[in-house]
Amino acid sequence: MLKKILKITGITIILFVTALFAIPYFFKDQIKAKIADAINQKVDAKVTFAEADLSLFKSFPNATVTLDQLLIINKAPFEGDTLVSLGELNLKMSIKELFKGENEAMNIEGISSKNGLINIIFNKDGIGNYDIALKDDTNKDDTKSKPLSLKIQDYKIENFQFRYFDESSKIKMRIDSLNHEGTGDFAASKLDLVTKSTAKVSLDMDKVNYMKNVALTLDAVLGIDLEKSKYTFKENKALINQLPLEFDGFIQLVDAGQEYDLKFKTPTSSFKNFLGIIPAAYASSLDNVKTTGDFTVVGFAKGLYSDTTVPKFNIDIASNNASFQYPDLPKSVQNIVIDTKIINETGILNDTYVNLDKLSFRIDQDVFNAKANIRNITQNALVDAALKGTINLGNLSKAYPVKLDKPLSGILKADVTTKFDMQSVEKSQYQNINNAGTMSLTGFKYVDENGKTMNISKALVQFNPNQVNLKQFDAATGKSDLSVSGVLENFYGFIFKNQELKGNFNLNSNQIAVSDFMTTEEAGKAETKQTEAMKIPAFLNCSLTAKANTVLYDNLTLKNVSGKLIVKDEKLTMENVKTSIFGGTIGLNGAVSTKGKTPTFDMDLGLNQVDIAQSFTQLDMLKKIAPIAGIINGKLNSTIKLNGNLTDSMSPDLKTLTGDLLGQLLSTTVNSSNSTLLTALGSNLKFIDLKKINLNDLKAAITFKNGMVNVKPFDIKYQDIKATIGGTHGFDQSMNYTLKFNVPAKYLGTEANALIAKLSPADAAKLENIPINAMLTGNFSNPKITTDLKTAVSNLTNQLVQQQKEKLVGKGTSALTDLINKNKKPGDTTKTVIPATKEEVKTKAKEEVKAKASELLNGLFNKKKKVADTTKVK
Repeated sequence: MLKKILKITGITIILFVTALFAIPYFFKDQIKAKIADAINQKVDAKVTFAEADLSLFKSFPNATVTLDQLLIINKAPFEGDTLVSLGELNLKMSIKELFKGENEAMNIEGISSKNGLINIIFNKDGIGNYDIALKDDTNKDDTKSKPLSLKIQDYKIENFQFRYFDESSKIKMRIDSLNHEGTGDFAASKLDLVTKSTAKVSLDMDKVNYMKNVALTLDAVLGIDLEKSKYTFKENKALINQLPLEFDGFIQLVDAGQEYDLKFKTPTSSFKNFLGIIPAAYASSLDNVKTTGDFTVVGFAKGLYSDTTVPKFNIDIASNNASFQYPDLPKSVQNIVIDTKIINETGILNDTYVNLDKLSFRIDQDVFNAKANIRNITQNALVDAALKGTINLGNLSKAYPVKLDKPLSGILKADVTTKFDMQSVEKSQYQNINNAGTMSLTGFKYVDENGKTMNISKALVQFNPNQVNLKQFDAATGKSDLSVSGVLENFYGFIFKNQELKGNFNLNSNQIAVSDFMTTEEAGKAETKQTEAMKIPAFLNCSLTAKANTVLYDNLTLKNVSGKLIVKDEKLTMENVKTSIFGGTIGLNGAVSTKGKTPTFDMDLGLNQVDIAQSFTQLDMLKKIAPIAGIINGKLNSTIKLNGNLTDSMSPDLKTLTGDLLGQLLSTTVNSSNSTLLTALGSNLKFIDLKKINLNDLKAAITFKNGMVNVKPFDIKYQDIKATIGGTHGFDQSMNYTLKFNVPAKYLGTEANALIAKLSPADAAKLENIPINAMLTGNFSNPKITTDLKTAVSNLTNQLVQQQKEKLVGKGTSALTDLINKNKKPGDTTKTVIPATKEEVKTKAKEEVKAKASELLNGLFNKKKKVADTTKVK
């Protein structure tokens, strides 16, 4: 890798130089044209820049040519990849250089650049994207005058990023915040280059992170022999985080690669050197820290780095019986022993091995020991490790200034040995993993940033051959308690290879409050905290068989909850979940996914013998689907299929709800006095007593989508009155329903019955039922009711006329006179006029009967309205 990096460094300098092959003139257009032409003659890539400017003031008395937004984009096989991006590139030269002739070389004295990115990629075939020099350049006439001559005295780069990825070896390196500058006379064949460098380095190999944002500083004088391509470390001081190192020796470029002969060591043996390794985010000032004992890093690298070899090296990290105590903390760390070696004795990279022969320390009476051996590191790393000891977590922040928002507590005990190879971990070949021992955590208490507390009374993990068992996990948080046990299938794959965490677990709980597992965020100073949606972790791939006596969800109390939960791909699938609630049981199968920006759900519910009033008043979703059901007393069996989005509180977003409901009512009565709608309906339809309606075994089908509910027409019976009901309503409580009644005439009041009593039994039996229609609009709290009573009156009148006219004509005028006089009201002195002809008799009979029937029915349906009754009658 070092060879590639050194080669890349050389190529990078060439890339800077290729951007300079132009003669800056006083005219911007000429400068841009010359630079673009010179660059494109040298590289096989797409090169662009936004602007080129000439300034006589930036570095007076020198001139400066500036290129803005220089981009070098690869061609195949890295088509479209950015190789170099420079926010700004500055070339410094003497002003007199601007006046040289076209064939005279211009001397560049300084180069600087800001906000750059260098992105190096090696594909599976070992081809690098940095090799963009035109291949036929070597065939060109070398005697031709070159436009530029590098007589650099200083150079500088600020805020650079360096990316390196080798697809075949899976090595990924990232350097951020790279700042580097150097001063020296590059016109001489031998020079001393004075450099200063700072950077943050991260390194990953095959998904395992070895360094993360490690701060590096190097101030060095490099002796450079350009003829021999030899770079010698002279005066130098390096810092890895705060660990000081000094280098001695050289690196020389040779035909086969690079020749190394380097030695390095810590300049002092103080144990403060070890504390300096700890990243700044977790460290504190080393001033006034009391230490005893030593800590040293000593090593060498000697040999050839080539395509097949690496230098032999030995890094020895040691400390013996050391201690430290920070001035403001009550505890000290004692008896520190470190004995670690990283060695390669053959020059073959895979022969490198790491021996952590001992790592030991003591805080108070608690002693912790570890050892490990890692071999075969590049092909299939073999790990043999052991942990044994006790750590009181509460003492960590008392002995070391670790930055915690809330202090930890608890006792961690370990006695574990493990032996495995990384290939078996990656391929889940658990039979090749050999574990033994236990690890436990007791009395652990953790408080998050929102003040929520997690108490783990005991967690016990047992390491068995080829598996890890969670024997016990007892915890409590808020109103919730948990007891979990199970098997972790790929514990090492999760730890070392960033694989999913697989397992099968059992959970038992007396009570779970869902709100205990929600997070909150501040919505603003004037607002309260808002609940944030739970995010199902992407790394989980496990199943959980759960039983809970009580689950508290929002305002609901669920009893005897059981079922199987499967977590995979940021999705929670629920199988055969059952709970007792609302006096019955609910079964649930479905899934919740938080993979997208908005959480979604898809569920099938089975309601068995649930109390209608409770379920349709306490569940907001059911309340919206069937608002009228809340005034029905009784039981319900129902199946509900629904899907939609979830809100941040993990409740259904009713605006997105889609689905259908099939329901059957059992042992029901109607409490119409609690419903504005039924009260208004009863005042308009006197022939029905809503309190006596029998809804037993009523079956209804409902569908809902986009905030609208469609109720498929269904029939109900009241005595021998048949009614058909159907229509729609919105979740906003608006409604549009049609009620169709088929009413026997006998239910139209005492006066109707008196009139019908005048008919013979045979004629009365011939009367047809009266169809009456009602329309319900408005909304449930302020309904508008219209009926077609006038049509009903007309229908009844026509029946009576049709039956009586022939009879009256046949009996003559005497019978008609008797019929009319019998139905006169007291005080009616109207004189009876006898029709003279048959036609007059028929006409008179029809008018008299119609008048009496209309008077009767209008009296029935248009009784004096109550003051509050605003319904209309048509």
